[in-house]
Amino acid sequence: MHRFCHLLALAVSLLFGCGLFAQGTTSAATATCNLDSNKQVVVEYQRMTVNIKKPVFGQEIAYNKVWAPGGKPLTLFLDSPVTVGGKPLPTGAYTMFVIPSENHWTLIVSKSTDTSGKYDEADDLFRVPMDYGKLSSPENEFSIYFGHVAPNQCSMRLDLAKSRAWIVFQEE
Repeated sequence: MHRFCHLLALAVSLLFGCGLFAQGTTSAATATCNLDSNKQVVVEYQRMTVNIKKPVFGQEIAYNKVWAPGGKPLTLFLDSPVTVGGKPLPTGAYTMFVIPSENHWTLIVSKSTDTSGKYDEADDLFRVPMDYGKLSSPENEFSIYFGHVAPNQCSMRLDLAKSRAWIVFQEE
């Protein structure tokens, strides 16, 4: 009987724990661009989910303020120099933040590699405007992916709710 009570308690805690884990709002993900010269651009980010039945941008996520999706900055790894939105960026590791606005977004590339979510403007390497558009159907999960758009060029795309922002990474 004593063993049965322990097994029952373990089973209940596992079921309850799994249910809480399934409802989590963030998880780590990676997006990769393989450039034509066997070089890579890799972005690590936090997936996060939102309720698309409620206003997301301008409410849950403030307009015109620095945003780290899922509470952590995007982490960028480059194994060769690239340009991002026309700005040169050497080989290395960086963090990135975005500033969503109603009709455009801005990408911030920071020399900091602190992934705690803290933003310090003094660490900015540059800010570049991103192209912006509306999705035909809303996405409840924040996602990043790359599209190969030309030789040695990939477009990094950020989707959430009805918003899509994108910017080109080009090998130098």
